[in-house]
Amino acid sequence: MEALDAPYLDVGYFQMIWKRGSWLSVLFLGEMLTATAIGHFEDEIAKAVVLALFIPLIISSGGNSGSQATTLVIRAMALGELRIRDWWRVMRREFITGLGLGTILASIGLARILVWQGLFNAYGEHYFLVAMTVALSLVGVVLWGSLIGSILPFILRGLGFDPASASAPFVATLVDVTGLVIYFTVAATILRGTLL
Repeated sequence: MEALDAPYLDVGYFQMIWKRGSWLSVLFLGEMLTATAIGHFEDEIAKAVVLALFIPLIISSGGNSGSQATTLVIRAMALGELRIRDWWRVMRREFITGLGLGTILASIGLARILVWQGLFNAYGEHYFLVAMTVALSLVGVVLWGSLIGSILPFILRGLGFDPASASAPFVATLVDVTGLVIYFTVAATILRGTLL
């Protein structure tokens, strides 16, 4: 959102709605791309309904990792620990961190699917391929979220915007859309010839 020019309680309702509503409208339009992405993969979802179960898990994991990275970078910028010229060092660091975080979440996701399959036969005969799809997608989406979350504050600062006012919502919106593309691309690769 746009920063307030006065103390919170002194800002009028119309001004508050305008400052917050304009950014929410932009983000809402961006989230419409998420619906478009899901529509693009409608055939895959129809063939393998089990994939739809993991959409919230995949996109929220990417958004959460991106929001974490954004928050850390913005804090470091505010404290003077990072300048725009440090972007490449931050990207390298977040690549390794995102890969590690993605691997942790992938392991948890893989274990959860395997346990549920063993207890409830929840995912059908191709459960292991579904588990690998979710696990590899989590690595990719969390890595991507971390990279986007770490670079966006630098881009916004370079364009003259306040990174603190817009980074986290933009990261969540961007990672939602791209996370679906990553997920269904991995699914199409792993599940081709079985569920897809």
